[in-house]
Amino acid sequence: PVAYIEKKCGVAMRILSYLSEFMIPVLIFYIVAVGICAKRNVYEDFMKGARDGLRTVVKIMPTMIALMVAVNVLRASGFLEFVSELLKPAAKQVHFPAPLVPLAFVKTFSGSAATGLLLDLFKEYGTDSMIGKIGSLMLSSTETIFYTMSLYFVTSGIKKTRYTLAGCLIATLAGIVASVILAGFM
Repeated sequence: PVAYIEKKCGVAMRILSYLSEFMIPVLIFYIVAVGICAKRNVYEDFMKGARDGLRTVVKIMPTMIALMVAVNVLRASGFLEFVSELLKPAAKQVHFPAPLVPLAFVKTFSGSAATGLLLDLFKEYGTDSMIGKIGSLMLSSTETIFYTMSLYFVTSGIKKTRYTLAGCLIATLAGIVASVILAGFM
């Protein structure tokens, strides 16, 4: 039965792979066709969107640079290791692997820094280890909370965030717990 399931999944994955290769070109042609049918100047609309996108990039650039610098300073100063050491006893109490504490902390600030930490964990423990599986699931089921909040709130001009941070932290905790549970079933 396992070979049959693997064979069926292989076929499904190949079908999804072929579909994904065609999705973007089909979507682009569809958008252009709809624009032409609506008698719109598609090129002008594209250029307007590109200009607006460039303005948005210029507007959020200082926030992005500040976050990248802050994460690199925290990482280079040893602060992340310090916080990780503080949190390791609590992680041990809830049976959370200690090597993943820095990853869980860094992911809330920077996805690229978290990816770098995960690659380091892969080198040390292996991709198929429990640490590797939990780390992979964690990165895909959590969000860069502070990066996303600052980026979107600055862009849209929101000053009062109300319960956003609390909700994001709860969702991230749920993602981390789900990662640990799901990795146990792999």
